[in-house]
Amino acid sequence: MDIIIALTIFVLAYIGIITEKINRAIVACGGGLLMLLTGITTTDSAFMNHVDWNTIALLFSMMILVSITSQNGLFEYIAIKLAQQVQGKPLPLLAVIGTLTAVGSALLDNVTTVLLLVPITLTLTKILNITSMPFLVTVILSSNIGGTATLIGDPPNIMIGQAVDHLEFNDFIYNLAPIVVVIYAVIMTGLLFFYRKGLIVDDTYRQSLLKIDASQYLKKGPLLYKSSAVLLMTITGFLLHPVLHTELTNIAMAGAVLLLLITQKEHKVEEVFESIEWVTLFFFMGLFILIGGLEEVGIIDEVARTILLYTEGDLPKTSLIILWGAGILSAFLDNIPFVAAMIPVISEFSGYGMTNLDPLWWSLALGSCLGGNGTLIGASANVVVAGLALKDNQEVRFIAFLKIGLPVVFISLVISTVYIYFRYLLPYY
Repeated sequence: MDIIIALTIFVLAYIGIITEKINRAIVACGGGLLMLLTGITTTDSAFMNHVDWNTIALLFSMMILVSITSQNGLFEYIAIKLAQQVQGKPLPLLAVIGTLTAVGSALLDNVTTVLLLVPITLTLTKILNITSMPFLVTVILSSNIGGTATLIGDPPNIMIGQAVDHLEFNDFIYNLAPIVVVIYAVIMTGLLFFYRKGLIVDDTYRQSLLKIDASQYLKKGPLLYKSSAVLLMTITGFLLHPVLHTELTNIAMAGAVLLLLITQKEHKVEEVFESIEWVTLFFFMGLFILIGGLEEVGIIDEVARTILLYTEGDLPKTSLIILWGAGILSAFLDNIPFVAAMIPVISEFSGYGMTNLDPLWWSLALGSCLGGNGTLIGASANVVVAGLALKDNQEVRFIAFLKIGLPVVFISLVISTVYIYFRYLLPYY
């Protein structure tokens, strides 16, 4: 009976998350609460064993850093300067915005990056009097591809990095960044070819862009130098993580607290906390309790046994099934709850004789992050972009995006399959 109750609660919550009729944080927290009320798990177990406070603290700290840094206009200044460098030409501008999004998503995180860049992108397309849709689609695709490259770039990677003790910040860069660069180059080339005939700018509008003084967006002063310095120090701390021998969460928290301390004259702490994406944080907490309920009744363990039974413990077969399964499912479902469910499944494999699980973790990371490009509900960044566009009276249509997103996912997974096979699986054949 406990299994039926836990599975019913999880499925109903999942449906609620997918349909988005109710805020997903309310759905996740409500599902977690039902797990507690029905006795599937206890309060102590939920908050002590199942909620990953390292992930919550890391996200919270990065939100503080980016919230304060974004107040100085640095991101707007960079975007306009880059647009002027390509003389306002639409195709080079598309490549610039895509690259800026990809790099930003890798160094910050993809949700934060699109929140910063979408308003700038909409402004630039209005100045040039061209359709914003190719640029919005490019921002979505680039954010998910770029976010795949680092531990902090995409929520699935954050969750994997916090769940697997021996995987460090540099491990993600070393194992994922090379293939991400290849995938981004292929996809961007395809986008430039696809949109080449539809992006034409009148010279009058192009000249208007070139006349903009980018420095007017830059708020020079103590806040600019303090926030930029601390953000740079924090990212450097991530890179030096193996040398410093301290948790990534500690580095992010140190950066956040330091920045709050030295900028309290420019920004009240209360105002900074008001800008935090609390919905995202509570969504994660509810989700962790939901997955914890499945663990308590043994469903996670049974899924692991089923996969192993099908693959007969063959690492290459298991790895590729996880890659494609994660990619396909993440295209139609939100990749965060999927990864939250898969992490304990893969962890269980070690109890069935698999000694090297790293290929499985990289397959899960690539599949879930890249699969998020399939539909508008595939990743959090997609939903954010669509929402920002709608506020500006520009709708990103589900089917129109699907026609581009699904081929992108397929191509990305094919390239990832070749990479995973030759880098990690070939020795097993």
